[in-house]
Amino acid sequence: MGLIKYNIEKYPPLQLMSIPLVLLVVSLLLLGLNIAATGMPVTPGIDFAGGYSYSIITTQSDDQIRAVFTDYPLVVIKEGPTGKQLQFGPMEQAERDSLDALVGSTYPQHEPIAGIDATFGKNNQAMAVLALIISFIGMSVVVFISFRTFVPSMAVVLSAFADMVMTAAVMDIVGIQLTLGTTAALLMLIGYSVDSDILLTTRVLKRQGKLSDKLAGAFQTGIIMTSTTFVAVTAMFIVSYFGGVEIMWQISAVLLIGLAVDVLNTWLTNAAILKWYVQKGGGR
Repeated sequence: MGLIKYNIEKYPPLQLMSIPLVLLVVSLLLLGLNIAATGMPVTPGIDFAGGYSYSIITTQSDDQIRAVFTDYPLVVIKEGPTGKQLQFGPMEQAERDSLDALVGSTYPQHEPIAGIDATFGKNNQAMAVLALIISFIGMSVVVFISFRTFVPSMAVVLSAFADMVMTAAVMDIVGIQLTLGTTAALLMLIGYSVDSDILLTTRVLKRQGKLSDKLAGAFQTGIIMTSTTFVAVTAMFIVSYFGGVEIMWQISAVLLIGLAVDVLNTWLTNAAILKWYVQKGGGR
């Protein structure tokens, strides 16, 4: 007997899907608002928007720091492992030279972290979007070839799509920017998001027995798989966050968000569609 009981027999498919579908619609609205504001579903970081960042050691408040840089496009002030990190938007070379001089004279203990030209950032942005699209299409093709049945295959693809959309929306809410690192995490999430969906679909379509037993058995195996991954990624997040390794804690944070929403989309949305499909005479 599993530690967590999973019994959706008494719930109609539409009721099971209601919460994930509402969250998906809200997430799409949030991403739409962010596209209107920034041109991207998730707020782009320096890697994609271009700009410059510095690490400074100071006792000044954020408002005091902003007052120093009123003539420059200061975008974000973040707490770093050894001080504050300042992120500026793209600038012409003359303005950048002036900023360098101001940072050096005002904050003797400073260090440039990154500098990305706006054009190069746009190229990075286009390549990242292309990589995500190709990866998602490739995953969808593999799923359809594997199951050769429209409804179950579409359920897996829908669940993976919802995982990506909801994760991106949460990134906007909590302030995680889209960088090369978080893009890599989203690419990894495409793989992570379909493993439990494929397990569920395979158990339901290709095994004999009662539907409720097949769903419960798939859930027990799938939730163990997700839990072990969640624990490992949580450890990576804790170590990298307190160690000040920003790119690693951002990657692990995105994966944790994605794994959490995947539980919702797999065991409510995908399971509901499969339940409806089998009850209508599909599968074995």
